[in-house]
Amino acid sequence: MFGKMLDFKQDGQRVTVTFVEKEVMISVYTSTIWNVFVSMDGSIQESNAIEGNKMLDTAVKVEQIEDHLEISTDQVTAKIYDDCKIDFYDGAGNLKCEDYRGERKYQSILSQEMIDLAKQEGHDLGMREDFHYKIEVVKSVCADECFYGLGDKTGFLNKRGYDYEMWNTDNPMPHEDNFKVLYKSIPFFMSQSSRGTYGIFFDNSYHSYFDMAKENDAYCFFGADEGNLDYYYFGADGFKEIIKDYTYLTGRTPLPQLWTLGYQQSRWGYVTENDVREVASKMREFRIPCDVIHLDIDYMQGYRVFTWNKDRYKDPKQTISDLAKDGFKIVTIIDPGVKKDEDYYIYQEGVEHDYFAKTPKGEIYENVVWPGTSVYPDFGQRRVQEWWSDKHKFLVDMGVRGIWNDMNEPASFEGELPPEVVFHDHDKETTHAKIHNVYGHLMCQATYEGMRKYDKRRPFVITRACYSGTQKYSTAWTGDNHSLWSHLRMAIPQLCNLGLSGMNYVGTDIGGFGSDTTKELLCRWIQVGIFSPLCRNHAAAVRKQEPWQFDTETADIYRKYVELRYQLIPYLYDLFKETQSTGLPMIRPLILEYPEDAAARQLNDEFMFGSSILAAPVVEQGQTARMVYLPEGTWVDYHTGETILGPIRFIKDAPLDICPIYLKAGSIIPNYTVQNYIGEKEQSTLILQVIKGNGTYYHYQDDGESFAYENGVYNEYKFTITDQGLFTAEMTASGYKNRYKKLKVVYENREVLIDILEGDHWSVLL
Repeated sequence: MFGKMLDFKQDGQRVTVTFVEKEVMISVYTSTIWNVFVSMDGSIQESNAIEGNKMLDTAVKVEQIEDHLEISTDQVTAKIYDDCKIDFYDGAGNLKCEDYRGERKYQSILSQEMIDLAKQEGHDLGMREDFHYKIEVVKSVCADECFYGLGDKTGFLNKRGYDYEMWNTDNPMPHEDNFKVLYKSIPFFMSQSSRGTYGIFFDNSYHSYFDMAKENDAYCFFGADEGNLDYYYFGADGFKEIIKDYTYLTGRTPLPQLWTLGYQQSRWGYVTENDVREVASKMREFRIPCDVIHLDIDYMQGYRVFTWNKDRYKDPKQTISDLAKDGFKIVTIIDPGVKKDEDYYIYQEGVEHDYFAKTPKGEIYENVVWPGTSVYPDFGQRRVQEWWSDKHKFLVDMGVRGIWNDMNEPASFEGELPPEVVFHDHDKETTHAKIHNVYGHLMCQATYEGMRKYDKRRPFVITRACYSGTQKYSTAWTGDNHSLWSHLRMAIPQLCNLGLSGMNYVGTDIGGFGSDTTKELLCRWIQVGIFSPLCRNHAAAVRKQEPWQFDTETADIYRKYVELRYQLIPYLYDLFKETQSTGLPMIRPLILEYPEDAAARQLNDEFMFGSSILAAPVVEQGQTARMVYLPEGTWVDYHTGETILGPIRFIKDAPLDICPIYLKAGSIIPNYTVQNYIGEKEQSTLILQVIKGNGTYYHYQDDGESFAYENGVYNEYKFTITDQGLFTAEMTASGYKNRYKKLKVVYENREVLIDILEGDHWSVLL
């Protein structure tokens, strides 16, 4: 690629290797995180995903050996050859990731004549005529290699045999397996094969491409149209360690406010104050727990952001206050498109201070979105981010508790923004071609900072578009799905791959956004939705899909599973605490917990909720039974109490009101009593569902909204259970004064109440 290797120079943990054509800088961030950087366009290395200096002191050895250069830490060795071919080995000298030495070529049985005939009829065979990208890295692939990650792409869990692009795209058509782009760009993937595991993060925000051995079974590759060759290699042993390293580098999901874990109701069609009050009333009437109601674009004055429609809301602040008394929090949508209106204060300020993107001729760039002719804030300028942050004071003063960022790909109605539109990146002038994939990320950063500044509690931000690292600022949903069984099936691998990609606080629109849902589809979707970190029912202006819109059975089934969600709130909060510490996701593919289990590598319709709960929901229309796979170990059927020894496959009856759920032996799962909304009842007694076996569990408790935990204001409890039924509990941290008064231990149909108001260590033989 770059010709013969001529020389090298070591400067601490950075090694610059000179080839005939280019200089390649290899940086060792930690013993298992390595970076390969080549300036292809003359620019310096900068990242929107990575903040701060992530390099840790690491011993690095560099040695010239015959035809190659070796760079080593105690866990990874890189061997660099002519043409910048780089092979990575583990600490024991085993090859894990190898650059491909052959030429790229399509592995196709079609003749050129057949290809040309197919093109005449309009068939897209996915074959590029120019073939190569300006920036391109090709890696060899093992026969048994599987790929995971890449964010919220369509299709199945294992991405081998598919190709994708990173280009944030608003496409409302039903997303099927052949979609190459969606709303998010997370250019990170992990590989598992007989060689072991590795991860790669390609930190290039231009339009990029990932071929996971689709073009040819001998290799995979990633490339981009422009920018620099800038990728990180993660050489830790196992997916869990790689995810820890990747999220150490790009950031981890922060601890959210507790109420955000509750059920959330939304619809594009809650137009007036009366609509919102009616939804709130119905939620309480049908006894379906709910904490949040979302307001879509209709609450604004002519779709102008940071305004409120006073014709539809007599007194919005009073409305929000009234709803808050009954436990409802309001989350409002905000789009980046600012209406071109000389009398509109946001537009006036943006023009006056030069905050909007420009054409190459220096004029403000215009396109069309919901308000009509609109302009786009240039979030790559720090001063524009600060301005946008400050605008959230208007909403916070109204009583709004969260912000929902939409249309931030950025979306537009009159064709995609041209690549030459002028934006900024790190305050330096650039183009839309470079900023496009990080536009939503930068908007989320501004929103997070504004909510933290004015609300002063942990910000709740939702986004449709994002890039690697957005998890530091925002939760996300998978965008405009449809009320289709194929989209329910896809939700599981989609959410799992998002979690494997560091974007952990995620969910789908329960019931589907577009098209019309059915009673059966809604019931099955909520059985997946309650295990999604973000649990929100959202729909377009289609058939209403609040559960009471169907029949009593639907409302009863829906309530049953939303109540289960509220029982599991303390368990989910513990998972968020784990995520903040390790980056590990809450909703997990089985391969993450059982990496040696071959059956788990391509299991698309089951998942783990943390490490203790396995869910095998029904995702096929008309099914009342399904095949369940349980990996090695002892499992307990949540509904029946039956003990099952794995690995095993079996048929499980699953009528409409049953989602097959299994609890791992030795699990200790904290529960709360059911409530209409989080905080309605004092949870002075912690309920512990204990499954026979050997296990240890740490439970976390704080005030659920402030940042006081950062200064030690929290409690931590350590619970253990043995095969003999000896249960112990102890306080391992006690900085939060509102500790539990009692523990209710539920074990093999027995309940034991333990008073823990005094002391810090307790035990009982169950």
